[in-house]
Amino acid sequence: MKVLVTGATGYIGGRLVPRLLDSGFEVRCMTRDPDQLTLDPWRDRVEVVAADALAPETLEAALAGCDAAFYLIHAMGRSEGEFAELDREAAGNFASAAERSGLSRIVYLGGLGSDTDILSAHLASRQEVGEILASGTTPVTELRAAVIIGSGSMSFEMIRHLTEILPVIMRPPWMRSRCQPIAVRNVLEILVSVINDQEPVDRIYDVGGPDILTYEELMQGYARVAGLRKRIVIPLPIFSARLSSLFVALATPLPSGISSSLIDSLLNDVVVTHDSPPGFEPSTLFPYQEGVRRALERISHAEVETRWSDAVTTPAAPMPNDPAWSGARMDVDRQAVSSVASKADLFWAVSRIGGDVGYYTMNWTWIIRGWFDQLIGGVGLRRGRRDPEELRPGEAVDFFRVAEVDPERGRLLLQAEMKVPGTAWLGWSIEETPEGSRLTQSARFVPRGIVGRLYWYSLLPFHAAIFKRMAREIVRAAEQRGNEQKADPG
Repeated sequence: MKVLVTGATGYIGGRLVPRLLDSGFEVRCMTRDPDQLTLDPWRDRVEVVAADALAPETLEAALAGCDAAFYLIHAMGRSEGEFAELDREAAGNFASAAERSGLSRIVYLGGLGSDTDILSAHLASRQEVGEILASGTTPVTELRAAVIIGSGSMSFEMIRHLTEILPVIMRPPWMRSRCQPIAVRNVLEILVSVINDQEPVDRIYDVGGPDILTYEELMQGYARVAGLRKRIVIPLPIFSARLSSLFVALATPLPSGISSSLIDSLLNDVVVTHDSPPGFEPSTLFPYQEGVRRALERISHAEVETRWSDAVTTPAAPMPNDPAWSGARMDVDRQAVSSVASKADLFWAVSRIGGDVGYYTMNWTWIIRGWFDQLIGGVGLRRGRRDPEELRPGEAVDFFRVAEVDPERGRLLLQAEMKVPGTAWLGWSIEETPEGSRLTQSARFVPRGIVGRLYWYSLLPFHAAIFKRMAREIVRAAEQRGNEQKADPG
């Protein structure tokens, strides 16, 4: 059976693909940017096609020859009106293309929410997408889930950061809403199971674990599993969704645009009311605290497969050497350092940038920049890294995104996603020399207007201090690693 996985670079899609392969399916991955899958460990076992649900002319080739498809597309991260319209358009295009291709089934992962409630814009859009997909002739299985608990999931990261940062919690009304969390492992098992449904009928299944909890209970449950003290909770009589979303954006890795939509959704109870998939009733699935334990174990062992922040992207700016920048003003700080370290050791040192390692020098300046970025609505440093050493194209690293990573050529390029009046990159290239290797580090900035130019020049004194030392410290770390390996070759 050949299946198409849309959103293969996303949080669920990136975990679903290897499980489909292990279950014997032939898999085709659909993505707008195939380069983002270059370093995924299962890349050589799948077919990859470049397509976009918002470009209907690309869908015919993507669906050709497939028996079924997983629809895992969501425009989360855009403004409220924009994401609903984009999701509506994408679902309509995909339903029409599926009908023309003769697809036997679409499996769609949507959101829980009672049919009788007034749903938030986000939950209403999730359910509208299911209706649009089912309006065609292709049978649709819609799985409705609420809080998905897993390392790197959006809901889990929000709960984790709020609980760990706040020993005293002010309780707004949304913390008393009820939800039915489900472990990501169970979600993946269900997705693989239902794709084999051969009956030509539409189905809606609610999926959730055995526990029905308030968001306050989710946080207290996380605290117990993580070995933290029970959190003190103080009721907050005055509620402002805007204030809550701003606070969540400051205390967690979620940007304000996403946290705003999420907070609105938390005002709805999201519990199982429809039938569950056969064999996956709530009582048979992982309890909430077991899902938390497994997620924390993955994080502690640096085994996070995918993260929400790697899937929530904005359209990428052209690369700094693309023709789009021809003739544009580009300010560059370039540092070149020769080293006795090997090319491999230098790339190892470069590819550890960000996260717990930081930026090799004056990390306090980067922390302050991260705080400031969050205050003005940016992503800040809280996204961290998925893995302490491995990088993949398209994934987030603090307030950067990996634009290019090529270990063989010794190249790494990060595109800045912090709030800046222009477009910025930080990159490294490594070349072998008779003595060892040579590291070239480049900070590039295309200013936007006079404000962008003032921004760059105001930071020049800091650049001189930071970037030169950063390049030297990267080289020092690489040489130290080389010396350690020589001393202990085993």
